[in-house]
Parts: sequence; structure tokens; C-alpha cells
Amino acid sequence: MTSQLADALLAARLLAHSRDRLGGMCLRGGGPARDLVLDALRALLPPETPFRRLPGHIDDDRLSGGTDIAASLASGTLVLQRGLLAEVAGGVLVIPMAERLRIDIAGRVAQAMDNGAAFLLILLEDGADGDDRPPPALMERVAFDLSLNAVRPADLATPLPAPDTPTPATLDSEAMSALAATATALGVASLRPLLHSATAARAHAALTGRALAEMADLEAATRLILAPRATQLPPEPEQPQPPAPEQPEREQEQNDSEEDDTPPDIPEDLLIEAARAMIPPDVLDAIAKGRAQRSARGGGQGRRTGSAMRGKPLGARPGMPGGGVRMALVDTLRAAIPWQPLRRRDPAPEGAGPIRFRRDDLRVRRFEERSTTVTLFCVDASGSAAMSRLAEAKGAVELILAQAYVKRAEVALLAFRGAGAELLLPPTRSLTRAKRALSELPGGGGTPLASGIALARQLADAIASRGRTPMLVFLTDGSANIAADGSPGRAQANADALTAARAIAEARIDAVVIDISPRPRPEAARVAEAMRARYLPLPFADAKTLNAAVALATQPERKRA
Repeated sequence: MTSQLADALLAARLLAHSRDRLGGMCLRGGGPARDLVLDALRALLPPETPFRRLPGHIDDDRLSGGTDIAASLASGTLVLQRGLLAEVAGGVLVIPMAERLRIDIAGRVAQAMDNGAAFLLILLEDGADGDDRPPPALMERVAFDLSLNAVRPADLATPLPAPDTPTPATLDSEAMSALAATATALGVASLRPLLHSATAARAHAALTGRALAEMADLEAATRLILAPRATQLPPEPEQPQPPAPEQPEREQEQNDSEEDDTPPDIPEDLLIEAARAMIPPDVLDAIAKGRAQRSARGGGQGRRTGSAMRGKPLGARPGMPGGGVRMALVDTLRAAIPWQPLRRRDPAPEGAGPIRFRRDDLRVRRFEERSTTVTLFCVDASGSAAMSRLAEAKGAVELILAQAYVKRAEVALLAFRGAGAELLLPPTRSLTRAKRALSELPGGGGTPLASGIALARQLADAIASRGRTPMLVFLTDGSANIAADGSPGRAQANADALTAARAIAEARIDAVVIDISPRPRPEAARVAEAMRARYLPLPFADAKTLNAAVALATQPERKRA
């Protein structure tokens, strides 16, 4: 049995032991392994425990309770229905495809958990590691975030665990301090994972028959709860101090007797060092790439915008239909039905039907769209090394275009050389057009960096005005020698480039500066700082490296301060 499956089954045992304090778990990866863990949890809980699945299309009334429209229309009186959150009280709420759950539904589930709704929350995530994640509001409230992607078919013959009858266990202050120090070393800022890890350590000690949590219990809690949430590697242990000079025999015996009277402390350093080896590989990779704080949505997607006609459905709101805004009929009925007994006391107007509506009853539909992301490559095509830089840019653009249909991204190409800058490829997903524009891109001449940055700013404004999200990627060494007015001179050219870069920062346009010189240059770093952009020195970068750098820079976790 792989460690992933063993950890998931252990988490199920801990949830069954302390289900009112651990919240639940998130299981990444589908297939029989996930079903095995759910069956194990079902077997560990009492037989009458309700299990409910939350449909992705659920509405507010079905979730939280409200008007039963069909029954109300049939009986002519107000008929209420129980919500799913009330039905699952004391049981288990399973949310399939949790990474696609609407934010408003996630908020209602989180609110119910905070208000004392006693149910376990199981988030089933079908995406691969590093893809979209469930809403942070729910991930914050479940103790375990586990992956089953490495489970092999041969491991599925594991027998289901039997229900436990553990005795209560406690956690002393030294053990709690060790867990707190480990959470700090791993960069876990929230208090909830720390409280969950303390509960898990007590539950693990109780399952093993110990009345007091020990090092093994703390390690299990760290591996299952703290390590998957790590945002940094723990610091390296300090070097041991040189041995102290030998003490006289009597003094040494006295010190030994004093030390024997003091109870041993939980070894914080050992727990932190063990936590380094417990961090999952995907979390280690995220930390190494600087994006350990994973968002609820993946990279490559544009900003969310409201829409009246199309997109992902949101909850209805009061409003007047018309002008492209469509009425939400079911929600309008829900708003009107409770008032029918009062309204029937008044004389019916001519032509009134069985349901009497008022203006305040009207509800309109809402949708949410994601704007298309346009990655604008701004290539320095000047100098003797232009051919190698252009080759890298060509390969990177082609790699990004290959993902354009999946990530809803478009690519544009701008080059600056000689006396100015030029847009060679407008925003497109066409690989043929991109290759043609790249093959015709010449190189050599001066470096009008200020002109290139200014044109990039204008194009970004034009892209944003069309409802799209611009992302600027500058491939340059940052060394300018052509000023904004076209005159030569390094001092004025660099000053103009910094002025144009500050305009990018003031417009709050996302950007990244990739230093493609053989050695990192301070000029490119200064341009990135003025632009408030990410600076990536990539000497001898190839197309794949540039593609990875762009994908990293466009992660949604990178927000401006």
C-alpha cells in the first residue's frame, strides 16, 4: 500500500474519531482509490450517518431551504422545503468536482460550518496537481489535503479499517509549542491548520492507545495537515556548537542531577527537520517555483467580469428584465409565492392570474465571464545576439500558442530595434500567422527600449478596452541606447526607459521582464523594479525555459501590493 493511500485511510480514521473538530478532507485524484477511502469513512461512522452529495447546479433554496414552488402552486399555500445543509446535519457532505464549485455556494457551506453545522465536508478534486483548486474558504475549514494520484491498482486490495473504540488522549504545552514552531517554519500562517494538527495528534495518540501525545503523533499530524500546506522550506538547522570544556566531576554530577529533575521537552528541531521530508513533491515543486500559495483558479485565465447574457450562472438578484437582461422565472416565483395569502385579500385586478406579482418580486439572471488573456511578447531585436534571442522568442510563442485553446489565451508580438518599435502580430490564436510573423522578424540595430515599453503600454490599454486581460512579457537585457525621441545616447535612453516603465506600473498592468543576456544585468533589474514587474534572469534560456517562466509569471497568485 502506497503512503498516499495509507495516509488517506489514516485521515479517515482520525475524522471518524474527531469529526466535530477536524472539518473534513480534500481528496485529489479520482478512480477506485478515492471510492475506497470514502467506503472506509462510511464504515468507520455509525450506520445511520447520512451521506449527501452536493450537485453543481444546486440553487440557494435547495441548499439552505426555502419555498417548494411545485408544492406551493399545487396547494395554493406556502410550502417550505428543507435544505441540503439541514438534511446532512450530523453526517457527511460530499462535493464532487470541488474545484469548479461556485464561490457563493462555497460561502454558504463555509458559513454553515462556522455556525455549528455538525457535518464532515469531503471535497473531491478531479484536477491534476497544480491545476485549479477548491475555493479557499472550504480548503481553510478541512483538516486534510491529500493526493491519491500515485496510488497503484495493486494497492486497492487493502481491507477497510474497523471502527475504533479509543480512549481520550491529551496534548501537553511542549507538544503544542513544537507544532506551532513547525507551522511557523513551514510558512503556515493560518491558525486553523495548527488547531487541526493538535486535534489530529490527540486523535492519533488515542487510536494507538496512548494517553499523552508523543513524537510519533506529532509527526503524523505534521505529515497529514501541516506539510501539504507548506509555503516555504524550513530553515537549515544551526551548526552544533563546539563542545564545552570538561567540568569537574562533582560539578558534572550536580548538573546531571538537576537535569534529571526536569521533564524532557518535545524536540522542536527534530519535528521541524522531519517536516522537511514530509512535504509532498507537488508542494516542493510549487515552493521551488515561488507559487506555493495556490489559488482557487488556474493560470492563463483572465479576470472575472459580470455578464447579463452568457457565462457561468450566478445567483439571481432583484431587477427589471429588458435591455438584454433576462428574467429568472423560478426565482421570481419563489419571491412572490410567500405573499399570495395577503395579496388575495385585496380585489384582483382585471386579467390577474393565479399568482399576483409585484415589481419587487422580479428577479433577473446573472452570469460571470472570464476575459481572454492576451500575452504580449515584447522582444528586443537589436544587437549582435539578436538571432539567438529571436530564436528563443519564436519557440516560446509557439509553445504558448499550443496551449491557447485550452487556456483561452491569445498571443501578440511586438519588436523594437533601430529607431522605434513595431507590432508584428496582433492578438491571435493562429499558429500559422504567428510563425509567419516570427520568420519575417529582422534583427540588429540600436535598442529603443523606451519606445518598445511605450508601445506595449498603448497596446495593453487597447486590449483592456476590449474586455481582455493584457500580460506583458519583455525579453531584453535592459540596455537602451536610443532615446524616446529617436536620438542616440545611453544616459537619456535609460532614463526614458525607466519613465516608460513607471507608466506601466501606474497603469497596474501585469508584466514580467526576462533578462536574456549571457549574464544578469543590473539594467534589466532596474527596468523591472520601475515597472513593478517580476524579474527573471535567464542566461542561455531556451524556448522551454522561457515558456515555463511565462507560465510562472502569469500565475494568479502574483498580485500587486
